[in-house]
Amino acid sequence: MTVTLPSPAQPLKIGTRGSPLALAQAHETRARLMAAFDLPEAAFEIVVIRTTGDDAALIAADRPLKEIGNKGLFTKEIEEQLLSGGIDIAVHSMKDMPTEQPEGLALDCYLPREDSADAFVSLTCASIADLPQGATVGTSSLRRKAQLLNRRPDLNVVEFRGNVQTRLKKLANGVAEATFLAMAGLNRLGMNDVPRRAITPEEMLPAVAQGAIGIERRSADNRTADMLAALHHAETGLRLAAERAFLAALDGSCETPIAALATLAGGRLRLRGEILRTDGSEALADDVTGAIEDGPEIGRAMAARLLAQAGDGFFDWK
Repeated sequence: MTVTLPSPAQPLKIGTRGSPLALAQAHETRARLMAAFDLPEAAFEIVVIRTTGDDAALIAADRPLKEIGNKGLFTKEIEEQLLSGGIDIAVHSMKDMPTEQPEGLALDCYLPREDSADAFVSLTCASIADLPQGATVGTSSLRRKAQLLNRRPDLNVVEFRGNVQTRLKKLANGVAEATFLAMAGLNRLGMNDVPRRAITPEEMLPAVAQGAIGIERRSADNRTADMLAALHHAETGLRLAAERAFLAALDGSCETPIAALATLAGGRLRLRGEILRTDGSEALADDVTGAIEDGPEIGRAMAARLLAQAGDGFFDWK
């Protein structure tokens, strides 16, 4: 099929948040499109869109995200621009994305997944196990907080947001002895000097779709669909299909501590999932291996089993 390509006169508009990581992801998307279709940089325009989540992060930097809103905080304005034609595609961190897209939008292109692990970041300790009794750890993630308290209930967990430099300054000032970041973000920003240790899935499962970039488009835009098909990484798509089916069946949001990781090996898909009470007092986990094409069904079945074990009120805020 012949694709009508963008040009400097009629560039393809790429929508993104304005954070350094979001821009790095948009630049990666542009570079992959340039390479796939032998186009100049001028054939693309990166459009920065401020979201409700960006404003909330500045206004309420010390409040948990659950008090401000749900995952749509970081996507609503971008998707509105996509639907209105202000941009042609939107580049997202998949861990921020709701499991359903607004009518008229499609999300079926994923770039190759980066490292999905969380990074333990500390100026004084090498690992979670090395933290002294009662140490203070900073995180804005309800999942990470619940996982940490489940493993180390002695720790004091405080709200901790901001970019990498802000968090490192807080560590240097003694606000906390450790925090967490995503390995994918550090890698994409080239921040090799940040003192970190990748946390294995056996220690702590990551957020659903962590490390993956998704590219959203208008459902009826066939030209864009054809272009994005050249970028789609099938393995990442299969892994995310299982993880996001698990999340969707749990009705997951920023207010529910949920973790999952799908991996492919030997022609099989392995899905590990975990749900936790918000205070970390209880964790339920499952681990299933099956046919790759059954990933979404594996995810839904795992969610059903864990919900049956959890019973009513498991996710109630504590």
